[in-house]
Amino acid sequence: MHPGAVALAVSSLIVLGAGPAAPSPPLPARMAHTGGGTQLITAVAPKPASTTGTVTWWDREDGRWVKRGSAPARFGANGLVAGATRKQGTNTTPTGLYGLPYAFGIKAAPRGTAYTYRRVHRDSWWCQDNDSRSYNRWSEPRAADCRAAESEHLITYSAQYAHALVIGFNYARPVRGRGAGIFLHVDGRGATAGCVSVPEKAMRRILVWADPARRPHIAVGTRSGSTAVTRL
Repeated sequence: MHPGAVALAVSSLIVLGAGPAAPSPPLPARMAHTGGGTQLITAVAPKPASTTGTVTWWDREDGRWVKRGSAPARFGANGLVAGATRKQGTNTTPTGLYGLPYAFGIKAAPRGTAYTYRRVHRDSWWCQDNDSRSYNRWSEPRAADCRAAESEHLITYSAQYAHALVIGFNYARPVRGRGAGIFLHVDGRGATAGCVSVPEKAMRRILVWADPARRPHIAVGTRSGSTAVTRL
C-alpha cells in the first residue's frame, strides 16, 4: 500500500473512533451541593468583580436537572465576595447556597404563586440596624430600637420591590455586621447594593415556577475561582 494511503486510513480510523464529544453535565450536576430540594436557582457572574451575569432556574426530574428558564442578572456594585466573610455596607453580593424563606412585593403576587407572599405597606421596613433585636428581619411597623437611617423603607423601592424573594443569607442566625436585606428582586437602574436582580418579567416567572414543597435554594457564585458556584 502506498504510504499516503496508509496515513489516510489511520487518519480515518482516528476520526471514526473519536466520535462526538459528550455534552457537559448541567450546572447543578457539577455542584458539590444543591440544598437537597428538587428546584434550584443559580446566579452566576463571570468573575468576582462582575456586576452582571445570569440567573437560571432548574427542576430536578427523573434524576437529572432540567433548565426551565434564564434571565440576565445584576449583582452588587462592588461585585461578589464569599458570604462567610462579607461585611455590611460594602455593596457586595454574598456568594453561597441559601434557602428562600418567603416572597414579598409592593404589587400583588402573580397568579399561580405558591410561595408565602407578603404585601408591602407604608409601614413595612427591613431592619438593618446592628443594634436592633429585629436585625435582618421584616419590621412592620418599624421596631422602636431599629433606626430608620439603618433600615430600608420597602415601599420607597417601587421598581425593585415590585416582587422579590428573600435570600436566606445571614438569616437563620444573624451575625451582626455581616449584612442584611439580601433579596432576589426586580432590576433597578443599575447594579445593586448587594442583592441579585432580574427583569420584572423574569421575576414574575420565577415566582410562578417556585414551589416551596420542592425546597428551592439559590446558589450565588462565579464561573471559577474560590467563589465558583461549582464549589458550593
